[in-house]
Amino acid sequence: MKIYNTLTRTKEEFTPITPGTVKMYVCGPTVYNYFHIGNARTFLFFDVVRRYLQYAGYTVTYIQNLTDIDDKLINQSIAEGIPVADIAKKYIAAFFQDAAALGIQPADQNPRATEYIGKMIGLIKKMEADGYAYEANGDVYFSVESIADYGALSGKKVEDLQVGARVEANTQKRHPADFTLWKAAKPGEPKWKSPWGEGRPGWHTECVVMSRDLLGEQFDIHAGAIDLIFPHHENEIAQAKATTGLNHARYWMHGGFLNIEGEKMSKSLDNFFLARDILKQYDAEAIRFFFLSKHYRSPIDFSREIIHESAQAVKNFYSALEDIDYLGIRDAAYTLDAVQLELREQFTTAMDDDFNTARAIAVLFDAAKQAKNQSNPVESRQKFAHILVEMGRALGFFGNLDEKLKTNLNETAEQLIQLFITYRTEAKKQKNWAMADRIRDDLKKLGIQLKDTPNGTEWKVEKQADFLP
Repeated sequence: MKIYNTLTRTKEEFTPITPGTVKMYVCGPTVYNYFHIGNARTFLFFDVVRRYLQYAGYTVTYIQNLTDIDDKLINQSIAEGIPVADIAKKYIAAFFQDAAALGIQPADQNPRATEYIGKMIGLIKKMEADGYAYEANGDVYFSVESIADYGALSGKKVEDLQVGARVEANTQKRHPADFTLWKAAKPGEPKWKSPWGEGRPGWHTECVVMSRDLLGEQFDIHAGAIDLIFPHHENEIAQAKATTGLNHARYWMHGGFLNIEGEKMSKSLDNFFLARDILKQYDAEAIRFFFLSKHYRSPIDFSREIIHESAQAVKNFYSALEDIDYLGIRDAAYTLDAVQLELREQFTTAMDDDFNTARAIAVLFDAAKQAKNQSNPVESRQKFAHILVEMGRALGFFGNLDEKLKTNLNETAEQLIQLFITYRTEAKKQKNWAMADRIRDDLKKLGIQLKDTPNGTEWKVEKQADFLP
């Protein structure tokens, strides 16, 4: 397995610190609002990384933090007229709700910044004592010039970092790129006692403290969106090296941007979509398919046309499972043949190449095609259905097959449909083609699709008809 490591800018063979075990930290949301579909891409993709690592046989510890104190929460608190703690509580609940609706597995732990204030203060005190940080009027800053290779992750050089993009002007700083470790409290803001006076920690310190507390001084994978490379992740590395001499993560993974019909998502452009709003219009698996159809490091362009095509693609998977009556054979014992094993090999080869989900999805299409191919023996089609579900679940599909595949028909309704099929069969024997076609077409209008096969007429529910319970 190879992973593109942002730190080295190369694909590297993945070798976990402890064989068979992966420790993984993914930067979570700042809980001041509902998360948008750009955030959803990040959360959903690293859910797939976790799932695939488990599929590959690893035991995975997955940590995702919740930033519950920040300027954004304070501003939202003012806007909504409720305390910061209540803002955090409200949007943490919303995050869990929306993530679950997207089919994202819960993290093993979701540490909150406010739970680690004491340990953050301890880390800052150590950096100050060792000469990596300095205090100015109640604020504490990290000196970027104190780290020899500051900028290694982002490729930025200290001498080039001047006031501008992502570097704020501040006359208290010794260097424009020095970043805040502790902020002196302003009137009315949440605050905690510290050696430098009342205040709160800066954003970049929390992930260092929480990840090391839960995963150790060095762990395997640190992940997030591409916009976290600088300054957030760069500043994490600086603090980790200042306090232990180690980069706290061995592999750094970053997902690409999401654009809306060719433009950057922005409230000013009126193209800003919340994940929960998109979920009202599209099935979660269609959204998952849309994101996974492109390599995670590439930008992806969102449009309703593309996501509609994604919904149709997912429908094709379920159609293959319906055709072979997967619910009826899912618990049956089976042994895969060479052709199915070859598909599995293609799938793992794609995913082992820096999680190439686009290529992996192409393999799922091949499995679905073979499962639907009526020229294949029934037993072979069933095996293709089994491997389709196995591989699909490694990507987060097929989480609720009973709900997706059940017809919702009671026994009487099923008997009525079968009766109509019998009438149609009799009409065909009498060469009454008009009556046979009418029965087929009328059933189709009600959402019942008939398919003539060498083994007789099969039927399935295309949509929930009005007369069905």
